[in-house]
Amino acid sequence: MVFVTELNKFHLEFITREKHLMLPNITSIILVQNLYDILFQYVITKEKEEKLKKFIELLESHIKSKSRAPFSIPLTELEFLNEGLQELKLLNWIELPVYVFKIVLDDQIISEEEMEKIFNLLQNIFTYNRKKDSNTIYVYPIGLTQY
Repeated sequence: MVFVTELNKFHLEFITREKHLMLPNITSIILVQNLYDILFQYVITKEKEEKLKKFIELLESHIKSKSRAPFSIPLTELEFLNEGLQELKLLNWIELPVYVFKIVLDDQIISEEEMEKIFNLLQNIFTYNRKKDSNTIYVYPIGLTQY
């Protein structure tokens, strides 16, 4: 797919399909803090505790952003929870396929403002989340409720 904005031409390059775990629709910061307490029992090393803290920070950041897209995370990034993954599923977290694309710019020199225009254009076409500090996006299947 090739897109042309008023400033730049770009296309989406399909990278892979990943299995993600998606946060259910009902959410709040209190839920996130309770989630930390629930999952803490599954982390038995300092390294796993740091991974859990990073996961909770991502979740809190997403909730505060009031994004229209759902919050999800690759299952591979949550493997450290072991049985905690089952706990998330019992709390109505949903396993779903997510399609990973990279935004490839034909003109490699681009400002952050121009990049935001590209992300705004894509937001009007499909539901996605941007992978932090990258040109990679997670595209969600049609039929999910938009937030």
